[in-house]
Amino acid sequence: MATQAADTPLDAETPEAVVVRFAGDSGDGMQLTGGQFTLSTALAGNDLATFPDFPAEIRAPQGTLFGVSAFQINFGSRQINTAGDAPDVLVAMNPAALKVNLAALKPGGLIIADTGEFTKRNLDKAKYDSNPLEDGSLAKYDVLAFDISALTIEAVKPFGLGNKDALRSKNMWTLGLALWMFDRPREPLHEWLRAKFKSKPDIANANIAALDAGHAYGETAELSGPLKQVHVAPVPSAPGLYRTITGAEAVSLGLVAGAQLAELPMFFGGYPITPASAILHHLTRLKEFGVTTFQAEDEIAAICAAIGASYAGQLGVTSSSGPGIALKGEAMGLAIMTELPLVIVNSQRGGPSTGLPTKTEQSDLYQAVYGRNGDAPMPVIAARSPSDAFECAIEACRIAVQYMTPVMLLTDGYIANAAEPWKVPDPASYEKFPVQFLTEKNDGDRLLPYKRDAKGARPWIKPGTPGLLHRIGGIEKHELTGNIDYSPDNHQRMTDARKAKVDRIAVPDQEVALGEPTGTLAVVGWGSTYGPIHQAVGRARRKGLDVSHIHVRHIWPLPANLGALLKGFDKVLVPEMNTGQFKTVLRDQFLVDAEPLTKTSGQPFQIAELEEAIGKYFDDVPGNEGGEIPANEQQLPISESGHDDGSYPDAPFHGDDAALPGEGSDTGAVNQ
Repeated sequence: MATQAADTPLDAETPEAVVVRFAGDSGDGMQLTGGQFTLSTALAGNDLATFPDFPAEIRAPQGTLFGVSAFQINFGSRQINTAGDAPDVLVAMNPAALKVNLAALKPGGLIIADTGEFTKRNLDKAKYDSNPLEDGSLAKYDVLAFDISALTIEAVKPFGLGNKDALRSKNMWTLGLALWMFDRPREPLHEWLRAKFKSKPDIANANIAALDAGHAYGETAELSGPLKQVHVAPVPSAPGLYRTITGAEAVSLGLVAGAQLAELPMFFGGYPITPASAILHHLTRLKEFGVTTFQAEDEIAAICAAIGASYAGQLGVTSSSGPGIALKGEAMGLAIMTELPLVIVNSQRGGPSTGLPTKTEQSDLYQAVYGRNGDAPMPVIAARSPSDAFECAIEACRIAVQYMTPVMLLTDGYIANAAEPWKVPDPASYEKFPVQFLTEKNDGDRLLPYKRDAKGARPWIKPGTPGLLHRIGGIEKHELTGNIDYSPDNHQRMTDARKAKVDRIAVPDQEVALGEPTGTLAVVGWGSTYGPIHQAVGRARRKGLDVSHIHVRHIWPLPANLGALLKGFDKVLVPEMNTGQFKTVLRDQFLVDAEPLTKTSGQPFQIAELEEAIGKYFDDVPGNEGGEIPANEQQLPISESGHDDGSYPDAPFHGDDAALPGEGSDTGAVNQ
């Protein structure tokens, strides 16, 4: 492909989207490489989506198949909703990385491999009988194989590093090559390295030298091999301040924004667990916004401390993943019984038990909706993307304080770790929901701590308020006085009142994300399945298929119009990364014949998987044979193969282009 000038308009020689996957050993810094390439892509004005994928082991044996770490990014000059199905480019730092990721690479895609790591020992670790770079098994791909290790050592030689330390800069060399390949500037990375290693200028300069050497190598490789420089034009975007953001960052900022809108200080009690730990890390840096963070000795202490903070008049927040949420179960019941506001963030991962700590899943929906002893209703909200997690966190805070209830916010490993561009919103555009604490007796000369307002919420009373002494705890209370009351009639009324309060929570009516409000097939999703469902439905509609996409944010209580909306379709398909949990909820609540499409591999849905499932409902429709996209809608190749992540030209841009960087991942940083 010919080199494109920076101002070349989008035409037949320029791809609209490219998928690149960096893969190597878990110590090779692939997450850092991907994170910094993401920032460069954001600065270039492309829309993007990323998918970090790394092992659960702190450090798996070097060179082994289960120690492979990968980072995939899909970027382009048009709307991007997913990290892409199949990479156009695979950067493989060792044989194991090649073997684990090769099946995902599209035919005709480009492999960039470090021959310095394809030794007999490493080939054996990856269970190769022969060297794939030499035996012809990669014939259907373009291959650019050279000794990145040796070239890195040569580049940093002037700085006096030994071979071991020099090889830590391999990811910077590889990043430099990627920056050249996609016409990205190096200067922001130079500045980042100088700032990161401010106290170690030799290390900073060595990494800069490696970065520059990889960049310079690109021009040589272009002259003698399959590597070509590609320019991907910026995506049109509305004016504003943009940054990249991960789901964990968005949740953290949204929680702080929610507390500010409620005019409350925030207390966060957490315990380290993958992939939820990043929320604690981010919040520790936001103390100037009235945020107190507490790393507890265990999950139970973390949530109980947050409940105590809510009792004291702050917004209590806690966070975990499935195993930790299980441990918090009794305390969640305590928050429901005491009717105190609390936000619980569940960053879902593969289960059960310890399961797949670093892989994604949606299998905690039953746990969120039903998973407590007794009748313990709790509102549940699910974010659909990293940037959407900001809005969902604010919504969780609003419901918690207005209805005096704990609220669970569901994300997952994909949302928590992935990054996408985000247009920073205007704080003035959000309506405040300030809390009103009870400051005087509310029944003449009597205090009734469980007297409810029109929403069904009891008053919030700060301890120590003169004249407002009251009991609180997990044992059933009298429906008005708050005194302990075991009587059957009182427990019936209190159980009904707690349920009615949650049932009456005002949530927006459900809208159709894409397509018509009635028709043949509705594809109903929740959480991080949004991107692939939206793209698959878009492809199907371009073929003339009568299919719509409905994506549910409020999992409990469900939108009031959702039942009627679903009954307007002949069929309902529910793709989930579990064994069909939301499908069961929809069948139970609305008596619709929802059909499941399930996946529990620890990987997100691919667009092609969903497109195939949709196509089966329209086998008799002319033009649906084979599920092919018309040739004039296919994206252009980096080498010989086409690329299409399913975006459609007439889709409105979602406003998430990037022009300013956020903070990238620092996993696997070099020479620290």
